[in-house]
Amino acid sequence: MSVPETWLITGGAGFIGSNLVRHVLDTRPGVHVINLDALTYAGNPDNLAGLDANPRYEFAHADIRDAQTVRPFMERAHVVLHLAAESHVDRSIADPQPFISTNIVGTQTLLDLARLCPGLRRFVHVSTDEIYGHLPLDRPDLRFTETDPLRPRSPYAASKASADLLALAAHETFGLDVVIARPSNNLGPRQLPEKLIPRFIANILRDQPVPLFGDGLHVRDWIHVTDTCVALITLADRAAPGQAYNIGASNEVSNLELTRALLHALGKDESLIQHAPDRPGHDLRYAVNTDKLRNELAWTPQHSDWPAALLRTIEWYQSNTDWLDRAAADL
Repeated sequence: MSVPETWLITGGAGFIGSNLVRHVLDTRPGVHVINLDALTYAGNPDNLAGLDANPRYEFAHADIRDAQTVRPFMERAHVVLHLAAESHVDRSIADPQPFISTNIVGTQTLLDLARLCPGLRRFVHVSTDEIYGHLPLDRPDLRFTETDPLRPRSPYAASKASADLLALAAHETFGLDVVIARPSNNLGPRQLPEKLIPRFIANILRDQPVPLFGDGLHVRDWIHVTDTCVALITLADRAAPGQAYNIGASNEVSNLELTRALLHALGKDESLIQHAPDRPGHDLRYAVNTDKLRNELAWTPQHSDWPAALLRTIEWYQSNTDWLDRAAADL
């Protein structure tokens, strides 16, 4: 009989974090989950509705930079899944300081604490594919692998790349069991409507313009959040220490194509598209090679049908307009 484990999930009130909390509770009956979140604007209490009724769930209101407050929870953890971060590129361009503080200093604080916890068997640091920089639009054959150099192009991406290197240094210098996850763009329920898909859905439902940066030809590699959650749990269980793993579903779609698909699904025409000045340093294309995760750990995405994954996401927001309105009002 396996010994029950405690998993500490940082940033569990956010988009991927709240979906991960729910997925772990649903699929790992022997795991007690501590959700540690500072509940900044990106941490939505509505994402946690109903979880308090689960005896295997515990919420800890804390900032990852506050070692004294975080330490008692870390000391109880067997696994840490670190998702807490400032994650919006536009906000990082307007003011990089919160990203440096939370994503770099906060991550180092957790890594320092992890070294003091002998019961901790694994620290999964959740990063992003944006740490690699971008790829040219005219080379669809190219995809980033885990051995490619880190060439971040925004303050957000630079802060996450820095956190990756700190996590890997903790493994190399101190022997900490660290694994790096680098997911591509996620879609699915409970995503803050400062991000493209929920923001555009909210605007379209209100017959408001959708602000598309530049020509809209920038390409993103999309994966459903449930597949990301399964990948993160797989990394917590079976990944090799000190390794990074890309997570993606090979759904490359331009922002313009995505916008048109949203409009079509919601019965609106393209007159709602409003081209906005392009973002400074806007990355052209993201695409990740996931052979390492697939071949070493036998992971495959279960929602690789892009139209179906997008429709499923749209339907969730249509069925949860109250959630969407409250989340948008808080931005």
